[in-house]
Amino acid sequence: MSDSYNPASAAEYGASKLEADHEPKKCTEREEDFVHSASGELDAVYGVGGVGHTQRRLKARHVTFIGFGGGIGTGLFIGTGAALAKAGPLGLLLAFMIVGGILWCVMESIGELATLFPTAGSFPHFATRFVDPALGFTLAISYGYCYTIAIASEVSAAAVVVSYWTDITPALVITVGLAAIFFINIMNVRFYGEAEVITASIKVLCFVGLIIVSLVITLGGAPNHDRVGFRYWNNPGPFTQYNGIKGSTGQFLAFFSAFINASFSFIGVETVVVAAAETVNPHKSIPKAVHRVTYRILFFYVLGALLIGMIIPSNDPSLVSGSGNANSSPFVIAIKNSGIQVLPSIVNACILTSAWSAGNSYCYIGARMIVAMAVDRQAPQFFAKVNRWGVPYWAVLVSFAFGPLAYLSLGSGGAAQAFTWLLNLSTVAGLLAWMTLCICFIRYNHACRAQGIDRNNLPMKGRLQPYAAYVGAIGSAIIVIFSGFSVFLKGNWSASNFIANYIGIPIYIVPFVLWKVFKKTKFVRASEMDLFSGRFNPDSVPEEKAPTTLWEKFLDWLL
Repeated sequence: MSDSYNPASAAEYGASKLEADHEPKKCTEREEDFVHSASGELDAVYGVGGVGHTQRRLKARHVTFIGFGGGIGTGLFIGTGAALAKAGPLGLLLAFMIVGGILWCVMESIGELATLFPTAGSFPHFATRFVDPALGFTLAISYGYCYTIAIASEVSAAAVVVSYWTDITPALVITVGLAAIFFINIMNVRFYGEAEVITASIKVLCFVGLIIVSLVITLGGAPNHDRVGFRYWNNPGPFTQYNGIKGSTGQFLAFFSAFINASFSFIGVETVVVAAAETVNPHKSIPKAVHRVTYRILFFYVLGALLIGMIIPSNDPSLVSGSGNANSSPFVIAIKNSGIQVLPSIVNACILTSAWSAGNSYCYIGARMIVAMAVDRQAPQFFAKVNRWGVPYWAVLVSFAFGPLAYLSLGSGGAAQAFTWLLNLSTVAGLLAWMTLCICFIRYNHACRAQGIDRNNLPMKGRLQPYAAYVGAIGSAIIVIFSGFSVFLKGNWSASNFIANYIGIPIYIVPFVLWKVFKKTKFVRASEMDLFSGRFNPDSVPEEKAPTTLWEKFLDWLL
């Protein structure tokens, strides 16, 4: 392994390139379908400014649906039921609104960074470049490791979902799911983009259908003709009493307990910028995807949380059945209670799509985290090698290698319990990533001020900054710290639950300390920070036809 990324030397290189007068690089006819990662003079040298060897093949619609695919998952269709049972309808709604606000702050931060520096893997490089190489290393380990582990959990979830219809052996379902994930990720990245377009479209259409059905139920249009309205907000009430604790304290704890469920549902939206290094025109696609995906995901989840609290009571025992398939979905429970047939199977098919899509996305994310480490000289260089389609095949193989852990779910006892713990890691890892990325933006903003760079002239300027970044960092940290508060309540102590809730924190801290000690890295000063190298040069991007007809303008708005 060669020396670590040097921000100071990279800044000098980038500044010299920025000041030089170069003829724009034109795409040849054979290159029109994609743009090489080294698309311009500022985005030209491997390992400088986070530049890798991947190819830019993803278009705007791919990036948008990657965001939808990461944001809409089993957390929406199933996880919201457990959150409703814990917090009550108003507690659920407030939790989703607050976590959604934190997500908005995070997306406004990383959107600006990824648009200006569409680098390999994005996240770890931002931490390495704007804070400390040790922080970049630990972010790659924590975020990448927990997501690659989650490949197995999602494939196992798919096997559980299939059991809703048939008693086919789960091993067969797991094997087919793993094979499909590997095939999609080892092919041209555009295959991954198209797969996300299809699966995300199914999830969006399913959720829109559930919104319509929920409105029909609450307005009395279901077969039972029971006009529900806000009945369940009155009885059993807007909040639950956490663990039997009476009064406002019990209600507050019930509300706070839903934060981790809400966070799990929202985590994944940020992956829209992981694909920045493989996007044909990140200056156009990333801001568009960040804004549209964020607002639509917030709308979906907040409206979904409101409707769930209207169509089913928080004390319905089916909400905590733990079946893992449509039987645990609050939408399906309400649909069954209202006498509507067939729809549960359709919802279960959407949940199956969500589980497979999530596993597919996690393999992609894990591979790109490994690439980012290699590009920044924090992992062996062969992980950055790509095939003729620009796919980092060694990184994909390592990321996918965690998938077969899904077969552990076929066992019982300690292995199954350990597997459940690994599933919980993704939420804490995602929140720690949100916190870290907001810190990266704060440092980047300090550097812009120190070096006299006007952010108004950049391709994207995050709104309400840097205040939004502070809110995102502090909010994410608070949820992580108090995520396992229940184990500290009187009579609730459990060593296994404590480890399950907090093991993600040492996984985040230990790599930072080790890299800091052994590599003797230094905190990057704002005045010396690299704000030039790795910037994308749009001159080489093929011109896109501007929408002219009403239909084309509608599609441009939609996608």
